[in-house]
Amino acid sequence: MANRRLPVRKIKEILRLKYDCNLSEREISRSCQVSRSTVADYLMKAKAAGISWPESLALTDTQIEERLFPVKRIPSSVKRPEPEYQYIYNELRAYRKVNLTLIQLWVEYKAEHPDGYQYSHFCALYWRWRGKLDYVMRQEHRAGEKAFIDYSDGLSIVDMATGELIPTQLFLAVWGASNYTYAGATLSQTLPEWIGSHKQALEYFGCVPRVLVPDNLKSAVSKACKYEPELNPTYSDMAEHYGCAVLPARPRKPRDKAKVETGVLIAQRWILAVLRHRTFYSLAELNVAVSECLERLNNRPMRKLKKSRRELFETIDRPSALPLPQIPYEYAEWSKAKVQLNYHIEVDRHYYSVPYQLLHERLDIRLTATTIEAFHKGERVAAHVRLYTKNGYTTLPEHRPPSHRYYAEWNPARFIQWAGKTGEATARLVETILSTRPYPEQGYKACLGIINLTRDFDPIRVEAAARRALEFNSCSYRSMKAILSAGLDRHDNSEQPALPGLLPHQNIRGQEYYR
Repeated sequence: MANRRLPVRKIKEILRLKYDCNLSEREISRSCQVSRSTVADYLMKAKAAGISWPESLALTDTQIEERLFPVKRIPSSVKRPEPEYQYIYNELRAYRKVNLTLIQLWVEYKAEHPDGYQYSHFCALYWRWRGKLDYVMRQEHRAGEKAFIDYSDGLSIVDMATGELIPTQLFLAVWGASNYTYAGATLSQTLPEWIGSHKQALEYFGCVPRVLVPDNLKSAVSKACKYEPELNPTYSDMAEHYGCAVLPARPRKPRDKAKVETGVLIAQRWILAVLRHRTFYSLAELNVAVSECLERLNNRPMRKLKKSRRELFETIDRPSALPLPQIPYEYAEWSKAKVQLNYHIEVDRHYYSVPYQLLHERLDIRLTATTIEAFHKGERVAAHVRLYTKNGYTTLPEHRPPSHRYYAEWNPARFIQWAGKTGEATARLVETILSTRPYPEQGYKACLGIINLTRDFDPIRVEAAARRALEFNSCSYRSMKAILSAGLDRHDNSEQPALPGLLPHQNIRGQEYYR
């Protein structure tokens, strides 16, 4: 008998020819292209296993093999513990930078299970388990649905002042159905350049995919998670403006965006490799060269499909994609700010007012180059023109509480106007008080008290008291209150009789002296 086992299909054929066709072993040997001894051996094994024709048709191939070739297991008196394969897999991935190997994990396994498997069998078991993890699902890409986003290391540009080489990044966006590609060089992967590259890519396409599939870089995903990734607010705001959704790839799962992973390799071959010997002195110069190579790449017929990426894009993706909005997206950053005691929020060291009812609340702030907007629970509560004055204040009157709004409207002219409603003398008295103070604000409360005397006294009496206070140069709220309380506002000073016993004398100065 040959060393290699015959396929079950051929074993069944031998049984059929023997029991159904009644052929000899030699005839079966010639028909099945095997030796006569092999035919005799398999017939003997089948007879010993109780396999005949046509009963063998009801058995599966696995059942026939198990009955023809039973595995004789030697019972072991020791039950060896199985290695934790998933733990080994996770450890090798997590600590590959420190060159963790299977032998170290086996040492730890043996320390915990002294009666466990030896190293060679330990490795064989793990690699048998590991081999079942490598499987790939073919993705179906619907027309106009997805564009995949990623970065690649780009070429360097030369600083003309210092001669220093400045590295760049190559931004790539690839459509799922047509492989239509956009590429552009940036200096970094920061949020402004990430958003700017998206705007340029969508303008290059002339339409918008329904879904963007980026990697988990910080400019796209604030907090990576396998199940609920938290998108960067600015990136989410941009997607909302264009009417598309963002579906980040799973962390450390490059096959989720295999299209752009392949696009990176193609861009390296057809863009970076072509430009590798050229010297560039600015980012704009580099992007001009990249765009020229990109046009050749998109117009080049693909080997299998015999059509270019542009042709496929125009016939497959573009008709099903979303239109570009009429207004381009304006870059805006999002942050949070707490409302201070003076109902202002601090943004870039400038202070902007919000409604006083939101005291101590944390607001979402949308900041553009020209405006600042504050949101509370998704509702916009304040909007200001952005100012760049450090430590300056921008306050809207409607954001103040009524008492503060009333106080903010105080000024000397307003107090004189209020006092003028009582009378001319009251207005002159208030004006005198405000003009004699180093700062007019120091006299506001006294003036307010004088004006409010009309609540307790007749305005005619208040006006008369103001005339008397001016006459005696006693311009204060206390003097006005004393005059009204004593009823002195009702007396005429010119008709007052001279005090008895007081004789005229040249040393008596008289009332004119004290004016």
